[in-house]
Amino acid sequence: MRILVADRLPDRFVEAMKSRGHECVVDADLTEASLPGAVAGMDVVVVRSTRVTASVLAAADSLRLVVRAGAGTNTIDCDEATRTGVLVANVPGRNSVAVAELTMGLLLAVDRAIPDSTSELRAGRWNKQRFGAVGRGLYGRSLGIVGLGSIGLAVAERAAGFGMRLMAQAKGSRSPEISRRIDELGIELVPDLVTLASSVDVLSLHVPMNAETRDMVGDDVLDALQPGILLNTSRAGVVDVQALMVRLDAGTLSAGLDVFPDEPDSGSADWHSPLAAHPRVVGTHHVGASTQQAQEAVVDGVEEVINAFDGGELLNVVNKPDRQPRHQVVESGAAQ
Repeated sequence: MRILVADRLPDRFVEAMKSRGHECVVDADLTEASLPGAVAGMDVVVVRSTRVTASVLAAADSLRLVVRAGAGTNTIDCDEATRTGVLVANVPGRNSVAVAELTMGLLLAVDRAIPDSTSELRAGRWNKQRFGAVGRGLYGRSLGIVGLGSIGLAVAERAAGFGMRLMAQAKGSRSPEISRRIDELGIELVPDLVTLASSVDVLSLHVPMNAETRDMVGDDVLDALQPGILLNTSRAGVVDVQALMVRLDAGTLSAGLDVFPDEPDSGSADWHSPLAAHPRVVGTHHVGASTQQAQEAVVDGVEEVINAFDGGELLNVVNKPDRQPRHQVVESGAAQ
């Protein structure tokens, strides 16, 4: 197979693919605009943050599989892929620890004003009077977790180590394993998101981007949370940014954010965001899953998906094409 890697992955991935007889082309500089010109003749495309749009799928003449080197697939036009018979797969759960670690780092940075304190020191100013009592501390405070998947549970485990009280929203059905972890961690469940926000000091978001979650954190949730801290290491679109800006300006909320609207497609760019620049926001560059440990784990997952596909099996496929896929595969040992 011919495999196009449109983002940065460790070199060992390329070597592993070559050892199985595949041709692997790596171009980490590809963007949403340039990817359509690079997909001709490719059987598989692997992406991290690069968007796979309808234009990409239209330009692909032999594409059979798109692999998202991560969990979320909102950067891929799954509907168009389904229509055109292209399979879309992801690698869930491999970066949970990395995202959870950054979530806790953002929380500590907001509570203790670590970025501002560091900035003052680097500027040659000693200001212990300002920063000595700025933090409320985490012990005994309450954390609401929105989304109890692998990342949300990893955050809960770490927050429990800080002595935080854990809360989440009740759902109609959860797997026995997740229910067991909820009980083990002592997570208190409340009926809805507004009730959750009104009951906690910190609200942390760990949900995928879809029609149900878009702008789910709006005026009602933010009003219920204030005064408090909002953490978002999931997707920017789950928060009504204008509603958040109003409360940041009013000084009733602070935020720790790893995701922002209209992020640049490239790894580096001049970019100006009122939200990212706000003095009550501690931000990072959408790097929640970008530790070396996480990337190695994700690469293992991508290899597993492609090797299974090459062997005629589906692994972590998130769509069901409307027509016969371009590659005959079996799922769970049965023919499609």
